[in-house]
Amino acid sequence: MQVFLTSVSSVVVIILIMALGFLLKQFNWIDDKFGSEISSIITKIALPASIFTAVMKNLSRGSLLQLSTELLFPALGVIIGYIIAWLCVKVFKIRPGRRGIFMNAVVNANTIFIGMPLNMALFGDQAMSYFLVYYIINTVSTWAFGVFLIQNDDPTAKGKQTSHKINWKKLLPMPLVGFIVALVWMLLGIPVPTFLNSTLTYVGNLVTPLSLVYIGIVLHDAGIKNVKFDRDSILALIGRFILSPIVLIILIKIGMNAGFNLPSLMRQTLVVQSATPMLAVLPILANESHGDVKYATNIVVESTILFIIVVPILMTILQFI
Repeated sequence: MQVFLTSVSSVVVIILIMALGFLLKQFNWIDDKFGSEISSIITKIALPASIFTAVMKNLSRGSLLQLSTELLFPALGVIIGYIIAWLCVKVFKIRPGRRGIFMNAVVNANTIFIGMPLNMALFGDQAMSYFLVYYIINTVSTWAFGVFLIQNDDPTAKGKQTSHKINWKKLLPMPLVGFIVALVWMLLGIPVPTFLNSTLTYVGNLVTPLSLVYIGIVLHDAGIKNVKFDRDSILALIGRFILSPIVLIILIKIGMNAGFNLPSLMRQTLVVQSATPMLAVLPILANESHGDVKYATNIVVESTILFIIVVPILMTILQFI
């Protein structure tokens, strides 16, 4: 019961800051450009700074081997997730224009704008290295494969020859660059000057409040009253909030029985990240490939609202695993 109450308390903090972003937009205290500007600040400046300081604080040369081992579980979870999502597309006959969106919704999570603040609220800075494990796999999954599923599901491209290349810029975003720079810095054994560490810490601390304010703005712009639950939306939500964490829980149990050393904090972090809301960029990707933008917007908004209920329940269940 205590775990449930603690989770609820953490989620309430998240809700209040998201509500602040919603109200700021509702009362026109910020303009339409503010959302995109704040998103750039988070992804290009604040998050890389936060990741750099977290790596320097929580990782060491000796822990890197363990980190590489931990990548196996979310990676397998992603692969199995794609298989399950593909089977659902076939069995439930999800129509063109929604198929790629649906598979991404089931497999890939909003690790930056929801996953990171949620992880900090629930587990604190000590779980950052485990968050980075999931973040790396999620980023590669999204931009190396997930985006192709949406592009190749373009309902207007039937019969046309299309070729899609890997967008290396998206595959190596600034947060991941920050992680790589931190690893190199750590391996070289270069001390971080006090003034630089303090500066990066202050800037990195912007991630959580700015991310949640941004999500509040997104919810306002999407129009919560216009959200509708149809069959395909419900299936996507089941895949994201039920099937995805179940797959990871099973993989972790198998790994523990096989002798892998999987700390409790790592298990909780990975499972919670697997049940975070859907990618905030899904409507943008859908629009670029002439997909069902309304469907993509619906499931993003629905999952962002419902995760508030899902997380406390999931945290309670994790105590028995």
